[in-house]
Amino acid sequence: MPLIVPLLLAVALFCIGVYGVLARRNAITMLMSFELMLNAVTLNLVAFDAWHVDGLATGQTLAVFVITIAAAEIGLGLAIVLLLFRGHGHVDADAARDLLEQDADQPAVEKGAER
Repeated sequence: MPLIVPLLLAVALFCIGVYGVLARRNAITMLMSFELMLNAVTLNLVAFDAWHVDGLATGQTLAVFVITIAAAEIGLGLAIVLLLFRGHGHVDADAARDLLEQDADQPAVEKGAER
């Protein structure tokens, strides 16, 4: 198989992922879009490793690391999304940004006044 086929597939996956991150507000959809972009990178690593046969399997080794990092990222991202949903009842990324700005506008409570 020529190298251009997996590269075009990776470009398509990456473009769909970028569109999903930029155009969607739902945090779950944004996480899935990040995963698509990481899968495009993994596909490129494996395709270039198969094209440049050197016997070390460097691209495949790096692909395993990318998959591991993606699994950790999705676990942490889902934990953040679940906390956002439990606390506020939505997973809208723009509304979460507004919550951060509201918290910054409120004065900090002193430790002595908490008791």
